[in-house]
Amino acid sequence: MAAVLERIHRANRPAFHSLTPKQARIGYLMGAEILDLPRAPLARVENLTVPGAQGPLQARLYAPSDAVLPVLLYFHGGGFTIGSLETHDSLCRQLALRSGCAVIALDYRLAPEHKFPAAVDDCWAVMQWLPGAASALGLDGSRLAVGGDSAGGTLAAVCALHARDQGQPLALQLLITPGTTAHADTASHKFFSQGFLLDASSIQWFFDHYIEHHHRKDWRFAPLEAPDHADLAPAALILAECDPLVDEGLAYGDLLRSQGVAVQLELFRGVTHDFIKMGRTIPEALQALDACAVALKEALKP
Repeated sequence: MAAVLERIHRANRPAFHSLTPKQARIGYLMGAEILDLPRAPLARVENLTVPGAQGPLQARLYAPSDAVLPVLLYFHGGGFTIGSLETHDSLCRQLALRSGCAVIALDYRLAPEHKFPAAVDDCWAVMQWLPGAASALGLDGSRLAVGGDSAGGTLAAVCALHARDQGQPLALQLLITPGTTAHADTASHKFFSQGFLLDASSIQWFFDHYIEHHHRKDWRFAPLEAPDHADLAPAALILAECDPLVDEGLAYGDLLRSQGVAVQLELFRGVTHDFIKMGRTIPEALQALDACAVALKEALKP
């Protein structure tokens, strides 16, 4: 991991917080799969148009076979501001390949063009639509999981809360290095504020584009702030030790357990935020992918 950080430092790419959102999106796209595994071939990779909260959105279906498979609805990371179907294509292929389930990745609306709660509304709209639409896609809409990494993990946790409140069955929430707190003020935010891939200045830049400060205790942004966490879908948390977000991930796992929710938590030592997308270079990425696959197989089995 230290060698990866040194390579990134030597590349001398501008920090996200020094760029416009458009520039940052281009930069993230150009670098997104340098460290990631090559895109694995799958039986089905299909672009879809799905109904978002304010109109049609793009999505992508990944399936390792033509069988009627259960589905993981996946939300990419990127601080609600950057990221796309392309930046997370390899990751979604690996999740489908290793778990045996189908993955539908969503291109939800991004800030600052679409501020909070646009991303939440889009993710929830597609999650409500999916069970009824799955059969037309050749999928099993009765076996549904939701997941995401970083900001996408936040959106997945929020969708699990929505699903509970609306009575929608959900087999699993897969939360990979999620954000869960309102103000980025845990000890790990201070300890890993610089030099560990996701810097404090970039976190502030993402948040400032996405949500006004006075809205940040809204549980749709900070799921730790939700009034009740009982009766949620089982959770699988994948956390990185050297990540500003690690403390809030641990806190969310503890809170879910205290409310009687089944939690499987894997803490990967000595790695940073976004490590799961570094499968070319660090073995922990492959171990994390396998941990996700095991959780999905168990939760989505017939």
